[in-house]
Amino acid sequence: MKLVSVAQMREIEKEADANGLSYEDMMENAGRELAYAVADLPYFFEEEEDIEILGLVGPGNNGGDTLVALTHLAADGWTARAYLIKRKAKGDELVEQFLEMGGEVVEAAKDKEFASLYASLDTAHVLLDGVLGTGIKLPLKADVAEVLEAVSAALDEMEEPPFVVAVDCPSGVDCDSGEAADETIPADLTVTMAAIKTGLLKSPAADLTGDLLVADIGLDEKVKSWMGVKREVADEDTVAAILPERPSEAHKGTFGTALIAAGSVNYTGAALLAGLSAYRVGAGLVTMAVPAPLHGALAGQFPEATWVLLPHEMGVISAGAADVLAKNFERATALLVGPGFGTEDTTREFIENLLTGKAVSKKSAARIGFVHAEIEKKEEKNGGLPPLVFDADGLKLLAKIPDWSKLLPAPAVLTPHPGEMSVLTGLSKEEVQADREGVALRFAQEWGHVVVLKGAFTVIASPDGRSSVIPVASPALARAGTGDVLAGLIVGLRAQGVDAYDAAVAGAWIHARAGLEAAEALGTTASVLAGDVLAAVPDVISELE
Repeated sequence: MKLVSVAQMREIEKEADANGLSYEDMMENAGRELAYAVADLPYFFEEEEDIEILGLVGPGNNGGDTLVALTHLAADGWTARAYLIKRKAKGDELVEQFLEMGGEVVEAAKDKEFASLYASLDTAHVLLDGVLGTGIKLPLKADVAEVLEAVSAALDEMEEPPFVVAVDCPSGVDCDSGEAADETIPADLTVTMAAIKTGLLKSPAADLTGDLLVADIGLDEKVKSWMGVKREVADEDTVAAILPERPSEAHKGTFGTALIAAGSVNYTGAALLAGLSAYRVGAGLVTMAVPAPLHGALAGQFPEATWVLLPHEMGVISAGAADVLAKNFERATALLVGPGFGTEDTTREFIENLLTGKAVSKKSAARIGFVHAEIEKKEEKNGGLPPLVFDADGLKLLAKIPDWSKLLPAPAVLTPHPGEMSVLTGLSKEEVQADREGVALRFAQEWGHVVVLKGAFTVIASPDGRSSVIPVASPALARAGTGDVLAGLIVGLRAQGVDAYDAAVAGAWIHARAGLEAAEALGTTASVLAGDVLAAVPDVISELE
């Protein structure tokens, strides 16, 4: 699903109109798809003989879409009413078509004290919110705000309120910034036209949209501005297409080896969660590279793994561990660095040695890493380093190494939360959060690596300008260890040969869905542990197959 700004959508519609898909055609398509979406809610009305729908119809295109939908539903036998706000019935062709199909119309300007509005709300099964569209400016004008406030108040007092469907966006939402008027009517479902608007995935708008459904309005490849959109919202179909095939004649080598350098004496669980996650997403073999004292504590819990015991200082990876790890690069098809490391200087030296080759023995046949002499060489395989995923403390330590972005074989996958992104970029957390997608894209292009900016509506950004948003914001994932699960999913996919950006998108989507399923199984988001998210991964993947 494409993700666009309001200005982008206007340009797309303008170009489509110039290419022969008129605004009238787009409105008809939008209204028809809206009607289909409403009609596809039979579970809500199975026992109802006479289904009633009330549409709040504004003066703009959203109002037009709403009238088209109401007309289709009236033709199908629904009792349909249109409440016109700042829109007159006389001379309006769409209103006339609706009336011809047996629809009922009330003009807000003639409805004293909202008597007709309240009466219609009392009997409606569905409420279509088509008052305002994507082009609004806050604050709302008083006359529109008054109507929306009256509707909101009435819904709050109802024991069984109608199912609210927002047309394109809930009226009162700024579809770029995500700001929302106090009078905005919360939707159970938002049917957005052609593409998801960026503001619908930002707070507080995201809490007002309900479920999101994208309606096809007939755009095609002739519309260059449409086909050129590089921003997307990840969905089930996208992720299903990314997952590697699993042929019946496969063996463990078919699905690669994930090498995971993780853990310290104070953070043993991070390594375990990451390793198990890599297996759960399909990696053929997982090799755990951990400080030697952790082996006894972890091996019994993870018999499926192979182990590399790294030199350490008081349970923390030492600088000389790079030599030991390097001996396993030949077999590894992807390498995860960072979960549970801690931030000691000795571990930073380990990372620096790993990336620069300083600690490689003279007898070693290949260097570990290189410093890019030219930008165009960034895509060459880095002297023995497998495809890289950097996570957690590894990112904080990476930031302390000069020119770190040039030392990584491109494209690596970086998985910072806002605090770690702040460390990497020098921006404040507030600056990062204020423009999550923009910041992720800016630095993905500057560094030449894929950035997974974790948090509500995780953003994945590619150096080539593509970005994807995971449409999930849940406190179920705001728990220690869930980031380790995500890192393990991504490295497990990279180990199977999935490219960096796709692995990040698929891993983040599976991770988010697993969090939701874990919360549903437990009955509350408060009780979800990282292990619960991991346990839900197989169910998520099975639904994609």
